[in-house]
Amino acid sequence: MTVLVTGSRGLVGAALVPALETAGHAVRRLSLRGQPVNPAVLEGVDAIVHLAGEPIAAGRWTPLQKAKIRDSRVRVTGTLCDALARLTTPPKTFISASAIGYYGDRGGEVLREDSLPGTGFLPEVGVAWEQAAEPARRRGIRVVHLRFGIILARQGGALAKMLAPFRLGLGGPLGSGRQWFSWIALDDVVGIIQFALATESLRGPVNVVAPQPVTNADFTKALGRALRRPAVFPVPAFALRLLLGEMADGLLLASTRVEPTALTAAGYRFRHPELEPALRALLA
Repeated sequence: MTVLVTGSRGLVGAALVPALETAGHAVRRLSLRGQPVNPAVLEGVDAIVHLAGEPIAAGRWTPLQKAKIRDSRVRVTGTLCDALARLTTPPKTFISASAIGYYGDRGGEVLREDSLPGTGFLPEVGVAWEQAAEPARRRGIRVVHLRFGIILARQGGALAKMLAPFRLGLGGPLGSGRQWFSWIALDDVVGIIQFALATESLRGPVNVVAPQPVTNADFTKALGRALRRPAVFPVPAFALRLLLGEMADGLLLASTRVEPTALTAAGYRFRHPELEPALRALLA
């Protein structure tokens, strides 16, 4: 299979590309930074994995940063899918990144793929991001929206940012710690993308989260145990809001309890279904 990957230098893309090549696939990389899509690059491709997008935790959500986040997802995805729809022989599959931010802050409500979107900046972006792939769907391409949870990886993302304070014994829960934390190990993210490429029954939204979400307080305790460090220094919600503004409520204090219903029904077997063994494996 020939697979085209956007965002190939990001956390997920950098792990996915060698995995695809090891599995025998031919991989093409496509950069979408401010460039029009050259239709010739898309010819002869069997599937596309679209991972490109401005990081949502790169800084405070100023109006300019919010515009960058939205544009890098909605406009770029729409441009790419418009180009795919015009191909004489389009790819069979279009797998696009999305995020559980689609659901917003929902307390303890159990969220599945058919749950309604929430309200606020991230849900608004999530809805528009997924709708931007409509030209590909109308063209008959199988479209899969991977709603990523919080990706745990030693080499980047949320976990990497937590390691320094936790190793110093300064880790602790964020705010009340009662907010639900729907996580996924990077190994499973790569496995799920490969599974989605091969599983034609998967289409539409797919929650990419482990089957056992935890509260932020429980995550904190598990990470402290994995590092053999205390984790008793809470970060007050007001301090997070003062430091990060709107991003604190939208990203760190929001409660999103998500189940991987579509993956479970399709038969995906998680490599890391439980948090503490996953952390031990990641930090070994």
